[in-house]
Amino acid sequence: MLNRLIHVSMLALIGSVALAAEAQVQRTPWGTPEFSGVWSNASLTQLTRDRGVDKLVVTEDEAQEIIAARGGLRADKTWNKAQYSNPEAGAPEKGDDDFGVKGYDSFWLASGDTFARVKGELRSSYIVDPPSGQAPYIDPVKVQKEQRQRASDYALGNADYDGPEATTIAERCLIGFSNTGGPGMLSAGYNNNYQFVQTQDHLMILVEMAHDARIIPIFDTAQRARASHKPAAITPWLGDSVAWWEGDTLVAETTGVNEKQGSVSAFRISPTGKVTERFTRLNNTEVFYEFIVDDPVYYTKPWKAELSFHPQSRVYEYACHEGNYGLEGILLGARLNERKK
Repeated sequence: MLNRLIHVSMLALIGSVALAAEAQVQRTPWGTPEFSGVWSNASLTQLTRDRGVDKLVVTEDEAQEIIAARGGLRADKTWNKAQYSNPEAGAPEKGDDDFGVKGYDSFWLASGDTFARVKGELRSSYIVDPPSGQAPYIDPVKVQKEQRQRASDYALGNADYDGPEATTIAERCLIGFSNTGGPGMLSAGYNNNYQFVQTQDHLMILVEMAHDARIIPIFDTAQRARASHKPAAITPWLGDSVAWWEGDTLVAETTGVNEKQGSVSAFRISPTGKVTERFTRLNNTEVFYEFIVDDPVYYTKPWKAELSFHPQSRVYEYACHEGNYGLEGILLGARLNERKK
């Protein structure tokens, strides 16, 4: 009996030590949590909650049911060579199965198999506040109309194609689509890896989608950080970010998001809006990431989103500019249409 008690006690002690080791995060030589490494936020969770879903945390079965109800193109693990679109066959006829805008065969998608796992929970939306999981737009109908119009123009070829500058910033490979680069770094259909490189006074985030790099200076106080924002006239891609430490959490504040980026990102943001991001290293396998959007131009109140980054092996090249033959084809097609008219 005594031996059994000793054995059980030893197992409990070993388990406690293992949990403590998992919870203890790696630290830098200067004492802050270490974020350097390669991470991924790939998931099938969307910024806003699906229609008819009334709770944030779901089971795996519930997640798969919601995902299946969406339909659309998803990663296909049963892909084989016969599923290739034939590049020699010419354009499909209207009404054919292949007709329509399909950028990729499903084999190339890498958005994960299920919803985002945050602190051990499967989340049905990135937005956690408001509790509805919806962004509190002042005029949601107007935003929906703008989004539908952009999608329609793109799909039907009705957009302004006078020159390369008239196309969207994603088509020109200027920054990644789906707001992967932030502020408010969200996942996309593929290339969801990030490399964090941390020094004592900077955090650099290399974004796989699409070769963006955020270089965020870190200051010793929030007051000094905010005083170091660029003039309002300067509105760079991904905004103007500064950071400081609050305990073991790195806080980054971004203002001055370029209007062109803000109008086509996963959520609207104006140059006068503010996004506050918080990075917390929970353990060796999770960086908890949250951001708050405060922009009275578009929203009735600030709103908050949460997700997590998990370890990944490497960042892959995204040769978007080098392989951007589509833009040349778009402009050539526009000139051909003009000659026909």
